[in-house]
Amino acid sequence: MMNSVTVKQVSIGKFSGQEFTEVPDHVASEEPLEIRLEYGPAGQRTGRSLSVTMRTPGMDTDLVAGFLFTEGIIRTPSDVLGIDTPADNIATARLHPDLPFDMKKLERHFYTSSSCGVCGKTSIDAVKTAVCIRPGERQLRVRAETLYGLPETLRRAQATFDATGGLHASALFDASGRLISLREDVGRHNALDKLIGHHFMHGDLPLDERILLLSGRASFELLQKSAMAGLPLVCAVGAPSSLAVETAAAFGIALVGFLRDGRFNLYTGSNFVSFV
Repeated sequence: MMNSVTVKQVSIGKFSGQEFTEVPDHVASEEPLEIRLEYGPAGQRTGRSLSVTMRTPGMDTDLVAGFLFTEGIIRTPSDVLGIDTPADNIATARLHPDLPFDMKKLERHFYTSSSCGVCGKTSIDAVKTAVCIRPGERQLRVRAETLYGLPETLRRAQATFDATGGLHASALFDASGRLISLREDVGRHNALDKLIGHHFMHGDLPLDERILLLSGRASFELLQKSAMAGLPLVCAVGAPSSLAVETAAAFGIALVGFLRDGRFNLYTGSNFVSFV
């Protein structure tokens, strides 16, 4: 059964050769979500809009928690009194009154887009101030054969993708290749924030014994979020960017790209993968 929140039905014209038919089809839902913060000591609470993101509705609490954590605004689940997600596409995170909150953190200063001109080293150094786990502390060891099977396991679990073909996915696996959790979204960053946010709110971080699989390419932003969550091994069906490779190397993360059809490229972290 398809989720009416994440999938919408539309009427389309289908062309095939010389034939034309009107048929119902399904597309992934995309709606804006405004993330607001309520913070400050009792009696002096302040509200402020933090960000607007285009996302697939559903699991908005996970999305907000993951976003705030990977932005470095919160560090533990107790930093948040609650996250209100009413039906008007506005989510309000109520921060703990004792949380030392700096308004400058509202600026997305942990990373920057590829067009902004900040050098890679500066971006990576900024992330180092907030990661959950340090390089050299991870002990995960995974067989290459296990990695080969991850894309198919993910594909079988992507119910909404099957209906629409229009969603990114982020999934966590254990060292044996067992699927632990999965999140989908029209935005690949949102999918990962939803995944990390879920485990963050359950006190599971750092995720130092888990494998992350991304359904698309691996960008710096996704490696930044992975480093924040303490992930030791990041696999992508698509290609990594140069800064993603540099970030993985800086944080001791094993980075796998082009994982499909029984093959992959290992860009960093050869000590995490074996053929035995």
